[in-house]
Amino acid sequence: MSVMRGATELADEKAIVAAAEAALGEIALVRAEIGKVIFGQESVVEQTLLAVLSGGHALLVGVPGLAKTKLVATLGTVLGLDNSRIQFTPDLMPSDILGSEVMDQDAAGHRSFRFVPGPIFTQLLMADEINRASPRTQSALLQAMQEYHITIAGDRKDLPQPFHVLATQNPLEQEGTYPLPEAQLDRFLMQVDVGYPELAAERQILLETTGLAETEARPVIDAGRLQQVQGLIRQMPVGEKVVDAILALVRSARPGNGNADTDKNVAWGPGPRAGQALMLCARARALYDGRLAPSIDDVLALAEPVLQHRMALTFAARAEGMSVRDVIADLVKRAKG
Repeated sequence: MSVMRGATELADEKAIVAAAEAALGEIALVRAEIGKVIFGQESVVEQTLLAVLSGGHALLVGVPGLAKTKLVATLGTVLGLDNSRIQFTPDLMPSDILGSEVMDQDAAGHRSFRFVPGPIFTQLLMADEINRASPRTQSALLQAMQEYHITIAGDRKDLPQPFHVLATQNPLEQEGTYPLPEAQLDRFLMQVDVGYPELAAERQILLETTGLAETEARPVIDAGRLQQVQGLIRQMPVGEKVVDAILALVRSARPGNGNADTDKNVAWGPGPRAGQALMLCARARALYDGRLAPSIDDVLALAEPVLQHRMALTFAARAEGMSVRDVIADLVKRAKG
């Protein structure tokens, strides 16, 4: 019996390795295709793609004009996903996102309600400037992001699979905005900070985007294949030392766990979802880099995008000019020893 079990496990391992090797080539093609349209911003592209490969959602934070919308549209094309865009405004209503029921009347005069799906019924949803909508409208995304279905008039409506939300937020403008509640922030696998491009990348932007024609991305995989890769990532082995590193990092970011600096500077820290996000994203990063198992370096590299929107500083820490990134950088430094 043990011999049969061992042979089965060996066959499963070989199948996973073969599937991973096939996925490596496809991910390389995806990266190359995105690079034809998005110049520079390698870390932004990597983190956003990791969130999608991990099966989650991402919050892109950056000033206007940094190609956040173009990145989302390009991802939709390259990954073969149906995509739609919602421009969030203060007067946007939940029904504008989810859809609504309308009354129909047939030729015989019989009346009935018919559900008209909203733009959320897509595979890749761009929620542009999500913090401009009211909390009531923002909350319309909560159930969809966590449970992948919505409820209209008591009826469950399943969303297309896979389903991903890539939301954008402008960190400069605060007037007329509604900060996302902690419950919704926690639904995002990562917060991706989008900075200004490097000189060489910005030069390429000027040369490539001001002519008569622009390069367009082409599909590399489709939705079905993306789901297979997402399933493969969940099967990738994670060593005990990597699991211990994730637990140590997440718990060290919470007050009351023996870290004096955290107790002093952090009002509240990340919950278990942060550890889940690190487990998935570390696996995805390993595959993204051509490896079959994640390392502790993957965990530490992802600490900032995974943890920063799941923590809040004390008033004293903010008064001293400290940021959440400073706290996370210190935790990563301690973890490296």
